[in-house]
Amino acid sequence: MISGRLVENRIVIWDIADSRVLFASGYYGKPLGISKPKGTDFDAPLVLDLIEGCYLAEKDKLKVFYIDGKQVPNAEIKKICKKQYVDFEAKYLVFQNLRDKGYIVAPGIKFGCDFAVYEQGPGIDHAPYLVQVFRATDDLTATGLVLAGRLATTVKKQFILAIPKVKERKVDYVGFDWWRA
Repeated sequence: MISGRLVENRIVIWDIADSRVLFASGYYGKPLGISKPKGTDFDAPLVLDLIEGCYLAEKDKLKVFYIDGKQVPNAEIKKICKKQYVDFEAKYLVFQNLRDKGYIVAPGIKFGCDFAVYEQGPGIDHAPYLVQVFRATDDLTATGLVLAGRLATTVKKQFILAIPKVKERKVDYVGFDWWRA
């Protein structure tokens, strides 16, 4: 099993062979210092977001350790995630749902949303979807919707609202397309 070290709010896979294997198994993480890796021929540690590490630990693909070598229990990883992510449970449910369906899920911060979602993977295709996690109790304004839609259209992506039902462990998706009349 692959092991990683918790370093602040990231998990680092220091072993290069393990980094390559994990990256190749679903484009998890990013090789340190390589903005757009081409394939798995890199000689750098892999850096995972906490949400990815939590998912992989739950799937028994990753063991996470503190710097001192003591293992971080999965429950503790979730506690740390809850401190780092606003509305973690909802976002994690969406992340899990998309990953379990075979999508590659990356942070969407540069697009102003929660996730950029790929069908095949970075370097193979561009992320066709921008996903914003939206609770049924959240306010949806016309201005917010238009702003998100304009950004998505500008970068040639479809804007998707993910509406998690945490208690039911279910996610509904609403996609928006814009066209000119």
